[in-house]
Amino acid sequence: MYSELEWYDGPWAGLADIDGKPHYFEMQVYDHSHEVDEYQVWPASEAVAELEREQWAIYARFYERREAGEVGQEGHPGHGGVDARYDELELLLAPHRLAPDGARRLVCELRFIAGVDVRYRAEGPTTGFGGVRGHR
Repeated sequence: MYSELEWYDGPWAGLADIDGKPHYFEMQVYDHSHEVDEYQVWPASEAVAELEREQWAIYARFYERREAGEVGQEGHPGHGGVDARYDELELLLAPHRLAPDGARRLVCELRFIAGVDVRYRAEGPTTGFGGVRGHR
């Protein structure tokens, strides 16, 4: 997984490798009664994936500083006006983050990277999609 754009009891939206290529994903239905999570997925270009990685690295550095007690929640770059490059990337990436008509629906299995105890690493979150299969 390259980045998490939304998280609630697991990743709701972000960018991850699916079939060896970067794809955006967005959870379709959140219901604790389901045993699997269903996502809409659509491809992202390598150039867009690089921008997502750059923005994620900015967030990861904030998180590291927050955990070290160097900055509070007010330093979160997602609040806007905190990090100019983060804000610029937000504008550049916004249109790519919208699911297009015809986005695939997949059921995904999440896996965590063994031996890594830092969730918000600059190189990406410690979660990833394992098994992926088409649905409906």
